[in-house]
Amino acid sequence: MAKRKKKRRIKLVRVLFLIVILLAILFGISLILDLKVSNVIVKGNTLYSDWKIIKMAGLDDYPSTFENSSMTIENRLEDDDYIKSAHVYKRWFTQVVIDVDENLPLFYYLPKEKTILADETEVSDNFPVPTVINYVPDKIYSKLLKAISKTDYAIIKRISEIRYDPNEVDTERFFLVMNDSNYVYLTLDTFDKIDSYLDIIKEFDNKKGTLYLDSGEYFEVRS
Repeated sequence: MAKRKKKRRIKLVRVLFLIVILLAILFGISLILDLKVSNVIVKGNTLYSDWKIIKMAGLDDYPSTFENSSMTIENRLEDDDYIKSAHVYKRWFTQVVIDVDENLPLFYYLPKEKTILADETEVSDNFPVPTVINYVPDKIYSKLLKAISKTDYAIIKRISEIRYDPNEVDTERFFLVMNDSNYVYLTLDTFDKIDSYLDIIKEFDNKKGTLYLDSGEYFEVRS
């Protein structure tokens, strides 16, 4: 009889031990599932503040990290017109890194009274971007859009107005009014030269005038 009691006690101890282990595992899992987002790092944003991105991502109240997968956060952000794509990854489960590629506004197209984004989406919002003041033929318009999308965004924001201004030599010629009161002539083939605008202007002691990038590269000082 004593042996049977010992066996029963051993079995009971084993069962209790397994229950304790199981409860510990369940408790550990519950703690892990209840882990909150502790920190959010935002990269690549210029249109929206870090806090705006965090709110759009649904992380402003630092929710459960496991209920907010990287893919879920990416989908939330990519629903916005001004975010082309978002890459989200986590460090140590609770730190979230958001890297956005923005769908930047390139110019305001006066004939349509719309702001044109990099992916050609047309929106009604206003931004500090240049205004294309006159009609541009469709084929040339598409080329203009591609040319501007490749331009340094800091330079784009220095342009006040763009006028389609063809001449007998080049049907893809444009006239730019800069925010600093300088003028620039260029063509779609030479549009990339506008990225060097600041360096070129510095050579003339920041004097005001017209920069010709459509044929050659020279600056005519305004008298």
